[in-house]
Amino acid sequence: MAVLYGADAVYLGTPDMSLRTKSEFSLDEVIEGVEFCHAHGRRAYLTLNLFSHNKDIPKLDEYIDTVRQVKPDGLIIADPGVFQYVKDRASELPLHISTQSNICSWLSVKFWEAQGAELCVLAREVSFSELTEIREKCPDIKLEAFVHGAMCMTYSGRCLLSNFMAERGANQGNCANSCRWNYNFKMRLKDGSVQDLTITDENADMFEFLLEEGCRPGELMPIEEDARGSYILNSKDLCIMPKLDEYLRVGIDSLKVEGRGKSEYYCAIVARAYRMAIDDYYADPENWDPKPYMRELEAVGNRGYTLAFHDGRLTNYAHDYEHTASLAQWEYAGVVTEVTDDAFLVEVKNKLEAGEVLEFVSPIARQTMLLRAYDFEIAGTDERRQVIHGGSKTTIRLPFFLFDQENPDDLVARFPAFSVLRKERALTDEQWNRVRFDKLAQGLEISGKDNPTAYARRRDALVESIGDKATDRRFKTNRIGTEGCCGKGCNGCLIFWQDDQYANARAILLKRKQGEQLTRAEATALKLPASAT
Repeated sequence: MAVLYGADAVYLGTPDMSLRTKSEFSLDEVIEGVEFCHAHGRRAYLTLNLFSHNKDIPKLDEYIDTVRQVKPDGLIIADPGVFQYVKDRASELPLHISTQSNICSWLSVKFWEAQGAELCVLAREVSFSELTEIREKCPDIKLEAFVHGAMCMTYSGRCLLSNFMAERGANQGNCANSCRWNYNFKMRLKDGSVQDLTITDENADMFEFLLEEGCRPGELMPIEEDARGSYILNSKDLCIMPKLDEYLRVGIDSLKVEGRGKSEYYCAIVARAYRMAIDDYYADPENWDPKPYMRELEAVGNRGYTLAFHDGRLTNYAHDYEHTASLAQWEYAGVVTEVTDDAFLVEVKNKLEAGEVLEFVSPIARQTMLLRAYDFEIAGTDERRQVIHGGSKTTIRLPFFLFDQENPDDLVARFPAFSVLRKERALTDEQWNRVRFDKLAQGLEISGKDNPTAYARRRDALVESIGDKATDRRFKTNRIGTEGCCGKGCNGCLIFWQDDQYANARAILLKRKQGEQLTRAEATALKLPASAT
């Protein structure tokens, strides 16, 4: 998916020789992946970025002898001993320095360049000003910078929380994500019993919890918590898209996107967003705007986006103390497995219900396509259903005649196999408030401005909805078009296409792609019925 949707290179590895203990890749499958990348004119980098113990060394010869046969475009290495070992035994393999080596200065880059490295992946903690200086002082080596993915709450790859609390090595790709957990106050009584310390309106004024750091005696820092606990270590996800033009302007050679353990839908949408953003910048740098690409990135699960260390130090906007779940307004609906002479065959990935709008996202065409489906035909049968459950690996058939405003030849050309389908996701009030809060915090961080009143209002709304524990879910837009016109003007809606009161609306929507919705302002101006908005 990453390759088909625009990635120039993919990095991958086996569980025993890289920081991917959860990877299910065998060495043979890694070789197959390299061959796939090369067949599509893309690069493949293999991760050999373990910090070796004595027991790992006997495996190196077999690994090197095997992978050198498929000629990967780079080996990503962190351990200096492993670097020298590969350099001595397979000098033809390009060597890249992993972000696990924590390169934060031009001096370190110069060192690895002198050792023979072709590319250095800089640490996530490098600020943009530092990155600019490194580029100026190191013009003859390739530089790679992280632009998207989960952030570690401490120095990348050096956190010991997971080791201590779950005996899972963070520096082996096996992190338990202890920083994402919810922490609560407890108190131990003199008799040894442990009880919850519940803060209520009645006793809140009786307690004050303070931290004193050893080197700063007398400087007391308050710890605050309510009855929900606190995600005091929870970092948001890195997203440099709002500043991507700056990275391209200074000449960064490679932009690194986290993909380990992610879904095929994530790989497709994120790769596609950055591919379009990069291409559009080079086509017209003066008018480049990150907003359309940010909308794409918001369609995949995230913990809220942050610029992280871009400006040199983290702010409160980089962390989410109220909520830790990954969240998106859209979800993976299905993937096109085959395109026949007259239909798409789609494997369903999440629950589909009659009346939902499916958005087709192509690996080769920018323009997406919308379709409202009123029922679902099970492929290879005459059975039709109103609901398809996710996880059942059910394949449905979507015949081309459903797309009444599309040319069948264009459908075949624009949406090949591996086109993904997404749909809006119903969220609770708590989740909608989390989305609004994240958007506000991201805007404040990007602008460098502060708006404590708006920030407090959004935060308090989120906290209040968390306390309500409401489970009702709602969509952002209308779902069922058969209950009166919804304003989308979609396929099969005779109310919309035949009633005179919708004539002006039809004229507008006929100029747009199938299924595109009228805005509320347009619907109001056209004096459509309430059901249309």
